[in-house]
Amino acid sequence: MKTPPIFGIFLLLSFFAFHACGQNKEVKNNSMTSIETNQSKPKNPYYSHTNTTKLNLTDAEWKKILPEDVYLVSRKADTERPFTGKYWNTDVKGTYYCAACGNLLFRSGAKFASSCGWPSFFEQENKKSIVFKDDNSLGMERIEALCGRCGGHLGHLFDDGPEPTGKRYCMNSIALDFIPDAKH
Repeated sequence: MKTPPIFGIFLLLSFFAFHACGQNKEVKNNSMTSIETNQSKPKNPYYSHTNTTKLNLTDAEWKKILPEDVYLVSRKADTERPFTGKYWNTDVKGTYYCAACGNLLFRSGAKFASSCGWPSFFEQENKKSIVFKDDNSLGMERIEALCGRCGGHLGHLFDDGPEPTGKRYCMNSIALDFIPDAKH
């Protein structure tokens, strides 16, 4: 029996969506499914929303203070499966921080629905909040997005986002913490 053409297109699109931002391994998202509001992490003395001092910890130190899913994404450049992260489809107003160190990364006003399965933003909060490096893994040429404070893997940067920047910061929800704006 021949596969209908629409099914083949669906499979191809599913494969592309998974690998467009994907890495070499999958990570189960064991994080909370509700929106986080904590501003400190007792096991992580380096976590801060205000301290911008660059961090230079060993891999063993990161492994000791980070939850396993955050460690695998942030320090080993793994990825969560598309459409499974807690922030991929939210439109709550607030601020996004690095889940490893608390560095300010994005405001919700820069978030947009890209339909790729990961939270996407068109601009970072400031020029130092995210840094970039070439990523030629998986036979693709991409730009890896890293936290400007701790150097942790956040996701990738693509040139297919909306105006005014034309950029798409394709991030892993696991690599982000979110603090909603206070309701007045």
